[in-house]
Amino acid sequence: MIHAFDVLVVGAGGAGLYAALEAGKNAKTAVLSKVYAVRSHTGAAQGGISAALGNVEEDSPEWHAFDTVKGGDYLVDQNAAVILAEDAVQAVHDLENRGLPFNRTKEGRIDQRRFGGHTRKFGEGPVHRACYSADRTGHMIMQTLFQQCIKHSVSFYDEFQILDVILDGKKCCGAVALEISTGEVHILKAKAVLFATGGFGRMFKVTSNAHANTGDGPAILARHGIPMEDMEFFQFHPTGIKDMGILISEAVRGEGGILRNSKNQRFMEKYAPTLLDLAPRDMVSRAIVTEIQEGLGIRGDRKIDDYVYLDATGIGKEKILERLPDITDFCKTYLDVDPAEKSIPVQPTAHYGMGGIPTDIHGRVILNSSGEVCDGLYAAGECACVSVHGANRLGTNSLLDLVVFGRRAGIHMADYVKDAETDTIAKDAAGFAGERIAHLVENKKKEQGADIREEMRNTMMENVGVYRMEADMAKAVNTIKDLRQKFKETGVEDTNRGFNTELLDLLELSNLLDLSLITAESAKNRKESRGAHARDDYPERDDDNYLKHTLAFLEDDDVRIDYKPVDTSRWEPKPRIY
Repeated sequence: MIHAFDVLVVGAGGAGLYAALEAGKNAKTAVLSKVYAVRSHTGAAQGGISAALGNVEEDSPEWHAFDTVKGGDYLVDQNAAVILAEDAVQAVHDLENRGLPFNRTKEGRIDQRRFGGHTRKFGEGPVHRACYSADRTGHMIMQTLFQQCIKHSVSFYDEFQILDVILDGKKCCGAVALEISTGEVHILKAKAVLFATGGFGRMFKVTSNAHANTGDGPAILARHGIPMEDMEFFQFHPTGIKDMGILISEAVRGEGGILRNSKNQRFMEKYAPTLLDLAPRDMVSRAIVTEIQEGLGIRGDRKIDDYVYLDATGIGKEKILERLPDITDFCKTYLDVDPAEKSIPVQPTAHYGMGGIPTDIHGRVILNSSGEVCDGLYAAGECACVSVHGANRLGTNSLLDLVVFGRRAGIHMADYVKDAETDTIAKDAAGFAGERIAHLVENKKKEQGADIREEMRNTMMENVGVYRMEADMAKAVNTIKDLRQKFKETGVEDTNRGFNTELLDLLELSNLLDLSLITAESAKNRKESRGAHARDDYPERDDDNYLKHTLAFLEDDDVRIDYKPVDTSRWEPKPRIY
């Protein structure tokens, strides 16, 4: 079945919906998603969206941009960071005007709270910059944008799994997708296609990511020879629920929560004496792991699954219930802990990929180190790398990234399709996707996909985690290569077409295996410590050799590494002191 649109958005999270909303004002637009739109992972974002409104104390977009660059350990493209910070103010007001119910100050303005790495006057001290709707800000953004998309007659293809993108040389013509309910393959012609498929944290054993976060968009484009940028930088959020990875928002520390070790010590005083528990996430995660390695975890056994406590009892029961209701429910449901009365057991959890599909500030996909773009192909959100997060994303900048660059991509696509011609789709456009499905359905099953997935997740968690070593990453590369070979011997026992979850699981596993290989190879190649990429064997940042973006090309069973320069036009790199 063939469908035709001006603009096709793949992914129905915050970036996808904002892009669709903007494009849908002037172009025939559709959103394709493997889940119902408001169930996309953006809805799980808790703490807030950053903007220098200055409603609680003095603030400025320039300070916000500087914090973003410094927090990203100077791998951030600085003009992009300035756009992010300057557009933030209007973006938040636009969301407010569209109906998003932000928390309010006594004067009726949008309330703001502190978040890690956000400071006043270029690092002088913490600042109230996070605009929030209790602890369900992402959910409220999703509801607001979805309603607006319906208002502007955007079409939705819910529960469609993206299989492939249709490229004609250096031009995008559409995409191929599987209708989950029927098993039918659909071709969607479009003058412009935007990938907003979210993250890929399911490659790790302990993760805050939803089961749907399997990196579908980046993996599909990687197989078409498009490089992935800075994939070695994967953020581990310091406070995931012990053993489960479910996120305990940084908002808890923003409201006054304190991290404590087995001796009840506030250990962040040792690692970040100025910002303390609100230091950037990579620093806090490494601090927790260091405490555990020194035997100061709660169990004291120095094992990777040990944990520390997040003490929120000093915040007060009334304030916790008012500002952190969902987190309170999480703690009671999964831990049988009331955070107003007892400390929360937490450990670092794989949370956010700073790398992804390389794009310019309009969301156009970049093909190589010279900056050449693919006409009609766009990306935004966590699956993309613009790069405003560099080596480490600041909390609340993710939701901001979604709305700022999702909006910019939507506007650019609407303008692009005005003059773009509708290309004729080749008869075999769905051929590769059909072959992949046929192989999995017809293959005699020698290997279990579940076993491959479990080994992949354990391998990545143990060898490409918070702290990294050459030998461990080399082991991960070899293991993932072996698993990719084993995957060729997998197949499905269920051959029914409709709702074939076994087939969908294998398609997603294939994507994760490809991205795991790219991530491990990129990490092994970067012989320095920067942001979330912390190497015991190369503990120092090396600006002379590695102040550059990695471009990783997937070439069959190998990964070829290239580079592109970092924009450092506004602030010279300086050592990190918090």
